[in-house]
Amino acid sequence: MQIDRIDTAILQHLAGDARSPVSVIATRVGLSQSACTRRIQALESSGHILGYGAHLGHRRLGFRVTALVDITLGTQVGEDLAQFEAAVAAIDGIVECALVSGAQDYRLKIVCRDLDDYERLHREHLGRLPGVNTISSSFVLRAVPTRGEADALFGAAS
Repeated sequence: MQIDRIDTAILQHLAGDARSPVSVIATRVGLSQSACTRRIQALESSGHILGYGAHLGHRRLGFRVTALVDITLGTQVGEDLAQFEAAVAAIDGIVECALVSGAQDYRLKIVCRDLDDYERLHREHLGRLPGVNTISSSFVLRAVPTRGEADALFGAAS
């Protein structure tokens, strides 16, 4: 499916406010409500929209520490990578896991209540992950505001 400027406008609007009624989106992009609904459904079925969700306020929920953890494995054999990834997926607090290029194999993003909580997670889970050679942790001191995903992909809305 090729997306056009109307699809892009729909994606930008949904990325900014996924709870917006279709009638509002349709008005903004110059379509009827039924035509807009069909476009949204097509964007969903084609994989351009992967899902909808809320952005959680980690700090307001009591998760005050964000750690970026680089992990190096002993091998890059497919079965070992799959075993590692399955183990990571089962650990609460890990919000992102990426296989990366460079000196490390994986980068994890972990949210914790505090440093004691991170130390517990490290001791009980990270240190026991299969195939791990090294673990290097960095802590986020301040998150720098950036553009939203749709604006970064398509530029600011017109």
